[in-house]
Amino acid sequence: MLLAIDVGNTHITVGLFRDKILKHTWRLNTHRHYTADELGVHFLNLLATRNLDASMLGGVCIASVVPSLDEPLKTMSRTYLRQTPVVVGPGTRLGIKNLYKKPEEVGADRLVNAVAVHALYRKPVIVVDFGTATTFDCISAKGEYLGGAICPGLELAGEWLATHTAKLPRVAFQSAPAKAIGKTTKESLQSGLFWGYIALVEGLLQRLRKEMSGSPVVVITGGLSSLIGPHVKTATRIAPDLTLEGLRLIWEMNR
Repeated sequence: MLLAIDVGNTHITVGLFRDKILKHTWRLNTHRHYTADELGVHFLNLLATRNLDASMLGGVCIASVVPSLDEPLKTMSRTYLRQTPVVVGPGTRLGIKNLYKKPEEVGADRLVNAVAVHALYRKPVIVVDFGTATTFDCISAKGEYLGGAICPGLELAGEWLATHTAKLPRVAFQSAPAKAIGKTTKESLQSGLFWGYIALVEGLLQRLRKEMSGSPVVVITGGLSSLIGPHVKTATRIAPDLTLEGLRLIWEMNR
């Protein structure tokens, strides 16, 4: 079995694969100062919830955008999970070509998503990943990572308004606002954040599609994909576990 670990700025998403099948997923809050021992306890407890232990693992693959956790994760994997992990980085075989001007600047999660959609479609794709930040990543039919765009995530935008204004409250989203015209401050905030965000996403997608050859497929992923994705008209597929699938593919290429 493979343990795939996607370390984001807000959450650590963990997937357990048996062969090519994703059997279980977990989410932990990201704490930038986790020690290897603290991580080890968390991961052993996760496995225990499924009556599993480290001896049953055959590999670990990690993508991280939190540098302070890179070494603790490697140490944790070797010490507690008894595996030398494949860590997505400059020397990792990906099966795609990175055309960024400074290839080392691309976040590991963005490259992992690119690997996943290229394997899935073999045609032009734009991946929209709704997380702490929202990223747009463009991949050619030949498997070239072309670049993309980055903007603040929906929840981050709401948090910024709440912390930088005197009277605007924090708001949460269980579903899309029913109407654009809000009748209270809370409703107005929810409308502006949500429907304004949809307009931002669709506007950026329109520009990106014009700059790419072919007719790109749009794949939605990330923690907020199930909330926002259904309202993006050009979306072809909503794939919340896309990054985990990409990690599985990368592990198979590098093990």
